[in-house]
Amino acid sequence: MNGLIVVLGSPNAEDGALYSIARERCRLAVDEYARRDGWKLLLTGGYGAHFNTTDQPHAAYLKDYLTARGIPPADIVEFAESANTLEDASCSKPIVRKYGVREILVITSDYHQARARYVFEREFAGTGVEIAFSVTQTDEAACELDLEALKRHERQALERLRRLDGKA
Repeated sequence: MNGLIVVLGSPNAEDGALYSIARERCRLAVDEYARRDGWKLLLTGGYGAHFNTTDQPHAAYLKDYLTARGIPPADIVEFAESANTLEDASCSKPIVRKYGVREILVITSDYHQARARYVFEREFAGTGVEIAFSVTQTDEAACELDLEALKRHERQALERLRRLDGKA
């Protein structure tokens, strides 16, 4: 295996339907997978009141979406059942180590890419970390997500991390 494409989770509906943010990330993952020979996918997302309250981990819904679009199930490794960005990285790390890859591509959204980069580069020091992000064109009315609130949250969370790390 040449590397892992780490697809970060995002909120889904109460019935497990993926909101546009997750579908945008998945479409980008399909494109990147097609460009990278010998790479596999690692999907993140478990459970949490703020993003998935179903009886399946969020990553299972990502897998269903991706396999319906031609990704072979054998090219999706075990899930990182995380509840937030910090856990996305920490739960992914033992899986990345297990497969001995030296490069990962983290797929996220434009509004989330700065914090995802910070967290994954910190967690995966010594591993090649690349970030690719989809442009968020979410239908806020349909998915009940407030994009401006998400952007504020990301700025504040990144600022807190930098302060904690003494880099603010």
